[in-house]
Amino acid sequence: MTDQPQVTPATPETTPAAPQPETPQSAPGSLEIEGTDWQRASPKYIAVDIVGYVIFGGIMTVAGFIPFWVSGWAPSALLGVALGVLFLAVIALTPRRVRAIGYALREDDLLFRRGILFQRVVAVPYGRMQLVDITRGPIARAVGLAELKFVTAAASTGVLIPGLPLADAERLRDHLVAVAETRRAGL
Repeated sequence: MTDQPQVTPATPETTPAAPQPETPQSAPGSLEIEGTDWQRASPKYIAVDIVGYVIFGGIMTVAGFIPFWVSGWAPSALLGVALGVLFLAVIALTPRRVRAIGYALREDDLLFRRGILFQRVVAVPYGRMQLVDITRGPIARAVGLAELKFVTAAASTGVLIPGLPLADAERLRDHLVAVAETRRAGL
């Protein structure tokens, strides 16, 4: 036998742990980005979205009952009932879904997020923006809201920010166009 010293592996009890810096944690599964000041959609957008779903849901629910009215077969009425229940559930979730919509201006890009169950966070670099457009439907126009849409060369990055007050949408459009021009000049 050799007189080699025995090396024992360090165990957690014998090795002091290095102090870990405390960092604020987001909720598990959250796409929240620390230190981001999110701008939210106007609460008025809840009413705009609900009116749109009531109109569309009413038309689709009535259309779902047509097979029942034509044939008289009672089980076919389930289609209309199912569509009505589905649209009521969507309308009930609308306030929460609208509160999940937000955008943030950062130094080099714009962040956009939306979704409750299926969350989406998009970062669009200012220099890649090609089109910034304001759209106003009749219901949104009645309450003074607008949608801001901007697109890049990639088709999948078209972003639509709904529920902005018209003045904010115009100010944001002008800011994005100005910043995009300065960033593209360096390319």
